[in-house]
Amino acid sequence: MASSGNHQTLGIIPARWGSTRFPGKPLHLIAGKPLVQHVWERAQQCKLLDQITIATDDERILNAAHSFGAHAVLTSENHPTGTDRIAEAVSSYPDARYVINIQGDEPLIEPSLIDELATALHKNPAISMATAANPIEDTEAMNDPNVVKCVLTQNGEALYFSRSPIPYQRADSPNLRLFRHKGIYAYRRDFLEKFVIWPPSPLELAESLEQLRALENNARIKVLITSDDSIGVDTLEQAQQIEKLLQ
Repeated sequence: MASSGNHQTLGIIPARWGSTRFPGKPLHLIAGKPLVQHVWERAQQCKLLDQITIATDDERILNAAHSFGAHAVLTSENHPTGTDRIAEAVSSYPDARYVINIQGDEPLIEPSLIDELATALHKNPAISMATAANPIEDTEAMNDPNVVKCVLTQNGEALYFSRSPIPYQRADSPNLRLFRHKGIYAYRRDFLEKFVIWPPSPLELAESLEQLRALENNARIKVLITSDDSIGVDTLEQAQQIEKLLQ
């Protein structure tokens, strides 16, 4: 980790105990280390994060984080989304101007992608929120509601995110590119503080995708195209798959 000057860029890893599909997931051991430790170690390799913290709602995760040397903060159990948890955690860091939300279940996330998101915010004051996507090649992923799809403007901003296959392909479109959304976000702090005050929006509630709240409130989301197609851990089977990759 190297400092980004006066930018004060904070990486936050949200880690919730009560995942419906996989309770206790952040502490599930993969190749001998808790899942959240793998994510934290990846984030440690970033060059543009001044500070990294784990934001959790559970003492067990807090204690585990301290045991492997991480900063961690205890947040409310009642946050409806990971973004709300992050906004509470940011209040402990008054100097943070930029915030990167690093998903706590992506143990193979590329540190360079996290740095690219930080750079996008540092370099362009017009960007208040940024995220990432990678090209989708297979039809199975297009039809999987757990794979979030996104469509973009010509200058790389989000038009829409959906669990449905988008766009609907009625006719041949030779230059059409299809993208899978990666759930990593970068925010300017002032934008994040506004975002969590807005009530959940109609499209957000329908799709269960909180980034739609930003679009419905006329915010622009920059989408970086990445070749990082590392999988997240939503199930025990995926945890076992990643263990094999790490070994």
